[in-house]
Amino acid sequence: MSKPKMQELAEYGQSIWLDYISRPLLDTGKLKSMIDDGLRGMTSNPSIFNNAIGASSDYNKEIVRLKKEGRSTFEIYDDLTVKDIQDAADQFADTYQKTGGLDGYVSLEINPLLANKIQEQAKEGKRLFVKVKRPNVMIKVPSTKEGYVVIEELIANGINVNATLIFSLEQYESVAKAYIHGLKKCAQHGIDVSKVHSVASVFISRIDTAVDKMIEAKFKGCEDELKLKQLQNLKGKAAVANSRIIFERSQQLFSSPEFQTLAKDGANIQRVLWGSTSTKNPAYSDVKYVEELITKPTVNTVPEAALNAFLDHGKVENTFDARLEESKQVLHALAKFDIHMNEVCAELLNQGCVAFDKAFEELLESLERKAEELAAL
Repeated sequence: MSKPKMQELAEYGQSIWLDYISRPLLDTGKLKSMIDDGLRGMTSNPSIFNNAIGASSDYNKEIVRLKKEGRSTFEIYDDLTVKDIQDAADQFADTYQKTGGLDGYVSLEINPLLANKIQEQAKEGKRLFVKVKRPNVMIKVPSTKEGYVVIEELIANGINVNATLIFSLEQYESVAKAYIHGLKKCAQHGIDVSKVHSVASVFISRIDTAVDKMIEAKFKGCEDELKLKQLQNLKGKAAVANSRIIFERSQQLFSSPEFQTLAKDGANIQRVLWGSTSTKNPAYSDVKYVEELITKPTVNTVPEAALNAFLDHGKVENTFDARLEESKQVLHALAKFDIHMNEVCAELLNQGCVAFDKAFEELLESLERKAEELAAL
């Protein structure tokens, strides 16, 4: 009997996490079954919680109880989400222990409306870490100018961090350096750095969606057959090419003398995590951003539909490492057509921050509406 694919990947050196959470997933034994098959962690975000809480009746009893206790809408949200994260973390506790703290993490996002406020973000990250009260929770921080400071501060206090919304190489470098600087302070504070873990979440599919639109715009009015062919050949390649460049930089930074000094005291590398790995374009394989991103040591947090597709017909094979030069050529070719990754990534970061703000506001609005409707019954 062949090994489950997630287990096969884990033994190779890539951990599969699930980009989804809900009360039924936690209560029905489904998550436990997935963990038995090799699932190694879980991520959440405001959009996921909006779907789980706002678009279902799974949380109604708890909402009624908390509303009767006089809780505000934010407090109800806070209690519901923290309870889900705690329950998920408990189910991953064995994974956390067996992997020596490498895996078994569940990620919880800081209120995205605080994204431009350094002190408030750091304070909220510390509060959440204390409230969840599980060693295998990661606090998600957006990879913005303000976020880099927050990442360093949380790591310095021994708090696990998932640095999210990374699109560009420049963002990645800033995140990795914030992690390393945070570890130095952590050691100075007398905290055991071997207990501190972090991932750098690089978003994938949105890059191809954006770049492909730009490529298609250049088709219009172009009558040069060679250029049209070159443009067509670049579709669907920018995201994975960008990820290879980032992964190469990760290997350089974490083999540097600066980090190796920390590693002697037990410091862990900050693994690259591939996020936003569902296929948006129906013309592409539904397992494109799972199969093409197999390398080690990495994490891929996969939405449920994409994970089911991979378990059904995906292949466990590393095609990632041998194509670094090809990726550099792809990005160079895009630049020749005036498609520059730094500009694309800056716009995607802005859109991502706005989308998370909107999802969080919608979640609070739907929760408030639901609490009032249930209280009136």
